[in-house]
Amino acid sequence: MVYPVKPLTKIYENPDELTRAAAEESVIRINESLARRKTCTLVLAGGNTPRPLYQLLATEYAHRIPWENVHLYWGDERFVPHDHDQSNYRMVRESLLKHISVPSENVHPIPTEHPTVVDCAQAYEIHLQAEFRTEFPEFDLVLLGLGTDGHTASLFPGTDAILEQENWVCASEAPDPPKERITLTYPVLNSAKSVFFLVSGEQKAEAVRNASQEVHDRNACPAAFIRPERGQVIWWLDRPAAAQLSEEK
Repeated sequence: MVYPVKPLTKIYENPDELTRAAAEESVIRINESLARRKTCTLVLAGGNTPRPLYQLLATEYAHRIPWENVHLYWGDERFVPHDHDQSNYRMVRESLLKHISVPSENVHPIPTEHPTVVDCAQAYEIHLQAEFRTEFPEFDLVLLGLGTDGHTASLFPGTDAILEQENWVCASEAPDPPKERITLTYPVLNSAKSVFFLVSGEQKAEAVRNASQEVHDRNACPAAFIRPERGQVIWWLDRPAAAQLSEEK
C-alpha cells in the first residue's frame, strides 16, 4: 500500500488525557471547517471509547461549538431499534444530543426501521446522496474506534463489507450479537478530510500495532485500510493501547 498522508500517532498516559486532547482537537477541526463553509459534517462512532468524548463536547466544550451549523452522521449502526440499549444512536443521544442545541434536521442517524438490514443500508445511502451531490461524501471529520480483531465501524474481517468499493453504505455482519450491522464503506471513509481513531486499553494493543503496519490483506486488519487520499488520520491512544508500537511511533 502507498499512504498519501502518513498517519499521526498521539499517545497519552490514560483515557482521560486522551479524551480531553481529542476533544480539544475536534473543536479546532470543527471550527476550521466552519471558517471555510457554513456547515461542518461530523461522523460519529459507536462503542464505549467515544462516549466520554461526547460527554465532554456536550458540557465543557459545548460553548465552543456552534452546533446549529454542525451536521451529525453515523459511521455504523446495529440493526436494532433506536431506543435499544445496543443502539449507537441511543448512546450518542444520551451522551451528546440531549445536552446540546442541535437542530433535528442536522441529525442524520442510520435508519433501522426498515424490514431488512439491506433495506436500511440502501435507505441511508439514498439519504446521503441527497445530502452530498458528489462522487463520495467528503466528511469534515470522522470519528472511529478499533476492535480487538482490527475492525472499525462495522468493517469486519471475513465480510463482504470490506470488499465494497462502489456503494456508500452496505450491510455487514459482526461476530457477536447483534450481528446484523449497517456501515459506511471504505470509499466514503477514505474521502474524509480528517479521521480520528480513538483507542484505549491493553486489549487493543495488538490491533493498534497491526493497523500501523503496511498490510495487503483487509482480513488481517480492516482498520489499516482507512487511509484518506487527501485527508489526515490521527490515532489517539492511551499508553496501554500503544504498548506494542515500535519506538519510532
